[in-house]
Amino acid sequence: MQKLLQEIGFTETEAEVYLTLLRIGSSTAGIIARKAGIHRRSVYDATARLSEKGLVGYIVENNRKYFEAVDPENIKKLLEEKQRAFDDILPQLKTKYHGVVEKQETLFFKGKNGLKIIFEDQLKTNKEILIIGASTTAHEIMKYYIYNFNKRRERQNISMRLLYNEIDRKKRSLNNVKIKYLPAEFQNPAAMNIYGDKVAIIHWSQERPFAIVINEKDIAQGYRNYFEMLWRNAKK
Repeated sequence: MQKLLQEIGFTETEAEVYLTLLRIGSSTAGIIARKAGIHRRSVYDATARLSEKGLVGYIVENNRKYFEAVDPENIKKLLEEKQRAFDDILPQLKTKYHGVVEKQETLFFKGKNGLKIIFEDQLKTNKEILIIGASTTAHEIMKYYIYNFNKRRERQNISMRLLYNEIDRKKRSLNNVKIKYLPAEFQNPAAMNIYGDKVAIIHWSQERPFAIVINEKDIAQGYRNYFEMLWRNAKK
């Protein structure tokens, strides 16, 4: 749950403090620090930021400040406010984006948030997704996001064909997905996602995942041809 809160904008300390308050109720900074296992100064900093976000309040009794977690429903309202604020500036951002005559054909992304941009682009492209060297690590690194991604992919009726390594063979249940397996010697730490006119080469590292996206029709077609050759020879 803490990791999920971090993914929607909480810092690690903010998430720990908020969850601790939900668990133990109204408490002083000292009690929170002890229960959460973090420094009292960090608790004060986190509660100040959470208070500004409207997620933590406090009362004063006998000259002591007691912090309280606000209803988690407020988190949803906060996210909705951010969404509305972003929607207001999106037209300006798109104008600036489309105003650039020359676009980079190769882009580098790092971290979970960077990889999410790539997966969102796959949904936006709305075409079949081909993956060479599909990684089981992806689900471990971005468990909640990958689950949500597949639900939206299914609603958009976007098909996928995945080529896993034989050593990763196991029962998988995904809608509108076909899976085959390559011999063990094809093991590779990088996966290649082919969609539209793009190829994303993703290194699924637990510590520092990153990806390179090539936006070039001819290169994407070359990788697509390579995929089809492997697909014909792979095992079900």
